[in-house]
Amino acid sequence: MGMERLAGKVAVVTGGGSGIGAAITRRFAEEGARLVVTGRRRDVLEDIAAEVGGIAVPGDAADPVHARNVIDAAVAEFGGVDVVVANAGIDRPGSAVEVTDVDWHRTIDVNLTGPLMLARAAIPVMIDRGGGSIVLVSSVNGLANAPRAVAYDASKAALISLARSIAVDFGPHGVRANAVCPGWVVTPMGDQDMDAMAAARGISRDDAYRLASAAVPLRRPASADEIASCCLFLASDDSSIVTGTALVADGGGGAVELASLAFAPDDTTS
Repeated sequence: MGMERLAGKVAVVTGGGSGIGAAITRRFAEEGARLVVTGRRRDVLEDIAAEVGGIAVPGDAADPVHARNVIDAAVAEFGGVDVVVANAGIDRPGSAVEVTDVDWHRTIDVNLTGPLMLARAAIPVMIDRGGGSIVLVSSVNGLANAPRAVAYDASKAALISLARSIAVDFGPHGVRANAVCPGWVVTPMGDQDMDAMAAARGISRDDAYRLASAAVPLRRPASADEIASCCLFLASDDSSIVTGTALVADGGGGAVELASLAFAPDDTTS
């Protein structure tokens, strides 16, 4: 086995109980990190924390007191923080006309303000240790927009800018910040969206994933482990010169010129 890429590092992962967050937590532990996992569901969190020998700090990603508590727990238990992965996110549908004030504010609070508050708490601790890496889990929806997703898409676009701001302001102190932009990923959150499409079209969940990926060059969604690999790269010293950027992990979907699809041969089943 090669050198562990996060040996001696302390990592905080939000939304760590399931999906991408759980995959990140497991991968980081395999690579030698000591883990602090956060999320809303105490039982799930405590299970994964026990599995990786880390600690669970349940709470609401949008709560500023929680952000401080998470970093304090990392310092108390492990002596500091080297890596933060802000992965917790929610999706409340609606256009600019449809979205309720409650849904708008909740989405921005969880998806954007939560990562800001976590970064704010972590950065001074990272600087004391000579630097660190912040990974914000954004989305391809931060680069191009879906119908009736104004709150989600605006929050994910802003996350990319938040990563750039942190990179610009704290690069001189050795703190790096980057965003990861997944396309469709097979997770409980993805399954929910696929089940809705499957019910509307009378198809299976797997067929829904296939349909959602039909125009994507790799013709499939990502696995949570594949996104965890991207986060590992950005968290580790493998990406030591990379900061202020967005790593798109979408199977090539963003490379497709949409109007050209009208001229493409129908090979979606091949």
